[in-house]
Amino acid sequence: MSAALRLADRASRREALLDAADRIIRRDGPAASMVSIAGEAGITKPILYRHFGDKGGLYAALADRYTGELLAQLQAALEAGRGRRDRVERTVDAYLLAIERQPQVYRFLLDPGVPSAEAAQAQFQVRSFTRRLSMLLAGGIAAEIGVPATRAAAWGHGIVGMVQSAGDWWLETHAVTRTELVQELTDLLFGGYGTS
Repeated sequence: MSAALRLADRASRREALLDAADRIIRRDGPAASMVSIAGEAGITKPILYRHFGDKGGLYAALADRYTGELLAQLQAALEAGRGRRDRVERTVDAYLLAIERQPQVYRFLLDPGVPSAEAAQAQFQVRSFTRRLSMLLAGGIAAEIGVPATRAAAWGHGIVGMVQSAGDWWLETHAVTRTELVQELTDLLFGGYGTS
């Protein structure tokens, strides 16, 4: 077998293992174990370690997959809006919909349930996602309303933090509907606090 075929086969096998891990994470969230993941994949734990190095490596690969998918969904929502408020509503709703549909994935991303040394790689992926999303928002803010880059960056990071924190609260309590929370957060971003 040529080197190119071996690499393609290894990449295909790695994706299949990530698919198996994904099924277990969606079921068990942070409580997912390497034993369960290996069982789902029909292999032994040492084979998982051979492909990912350790649990942290596997979790980092999953976090990269999840955050990449979520960033693409949020970027599409940002680009689909018909005006500033519509884009904000669509983007906040896309985020809340993602965590509502996949609460175990969301919980896994926030706390992968592994020792801090192993979790570092996965947490890096999540922080990287948050920074990329914040800077994406900042770029749009600066271009659309012409504020200085530092102000746009502060606003972008603040918006991401606010929506994430509100999403955490909402996922735990469901005190309001998703539609109501989208409206409340959008109203806040468009001056609701200052006019109440």
